[in-house]
Amino acid sequence: MENRIQSLLSEILHPETGKDLVQSGFVEHVAATAGKATVVLRFAKARDPFAIKIKNTVEETLRRELPSTEVLVVVKEGGAPPRPEPKTLTSTGSIARVIAVASGKGGVGKSTVTANLAVALRDMGYRVGVLDADIYGPSQPRMFGVEGYVPDAVREGDQDRIVPARSMEILLMSIGFFIRPTDALLWRGAMAVNALKQMIHQTQWGALDFLLVDLPPGTGDIHLSIIGELKIDAAVIVSTPQQVAVADVVRGVEMFRNENVAIPIAGIVENMAWFTPEELPEARYYLFGRGGARRYAEECGVAFLGEIPIVQSIMESADDGRPAAGIDPRVGEWYRAIAEKTVEKVMTNGQ
Repeated sequence: MENRIQSLLSEILHPETGKDLVQSGFVEHVAATAGKATVVLRFAKARDPFAIKIKNTVEETLRRELPSTEVLVVVKEGGAPPRPEPKTLTSTGSIARVIAVASGKGGVGKSTVTANLAVALRDMGYRVGVLDADIYGPSQPRMFGVEGYVPDAVREGDQDRIVPARSMEILLMSIGFFIRPTDALLWRGAMAVNALKQMIHQTQWGALDFLLVDLPPGTGDIHLSIIGELKIDAAVIVSTPQQVAVADVVRGVEMFRNENVAIPIAGIVENMAWFTPEELPEARYYLFGRGGARRYAEECGVAFLGEIPIVQSIMESADDGRPAAGIDPRVGEWYRAIAEKTVEKVMTNGQ
């Protein structure tokens, strides 16, 4: 499918240069999976006058030639911002985009959202990794069914690299791989930060389209360390509709908006938005209030990425080590919509 799309794009000419999009280097990324296709176009000029016309032509061509395929075309304008030089020798240089997943408070399902968002991005054809930065409460090993994984170390040049776990074609690194599940992590802030830096810089990530960073709740040393060690392209904020959760989201949003941080907010996800019993599929019970996160997003000018209800399969799949977005079509559809909006926001922020 991807070769077919590349072939179709090579038949589309830029109106100004007369050269095809592939030859001219306008096609930054093509991903295809069953019934879905994503094309990212990169234009060197900011506000390229032909960008919208070419985007429309690409959409029309792909929808005409691939009528059963859902097409998403994302346009980026201007050169990609240069990555800062890493402070230490690192293996993160082949990671195209880093997305932080954060919440103002615990208990809102941030780690579950991270895991399912990773699966949705994988299903869109992207190469995905997850860094479990919740040092004191690592959840991703259980989410992906790799709790017993013991990382190997390999020599790469004059550096030792940590081999991440792989589950469902997603790479994973977590402090949970280095401690027993029953251990309480009695580390001071400096020790936790040093462990996190080691996981960032010494993990053998390889080439990734997206690295999702599962941040701990709140705002503190871990957050500041990650911001200082990784070039984060955007943040996704997770909340429940409950007002006390939304109040904490405000602090999280303001942390990323701080002038010394200045990380774009891709948007807000409202988790546990409602509950629908299996025996009453049309009923919705709003256990934690209704639409609090959506209202806040509208008020503060942040994109609202979508709602995820309370579904039994999400809980059961997390306990079984298989994120529900990969096995429950309903959950997969919800997270696919959130992932598509997130990708579009991240790509737009990269202009």
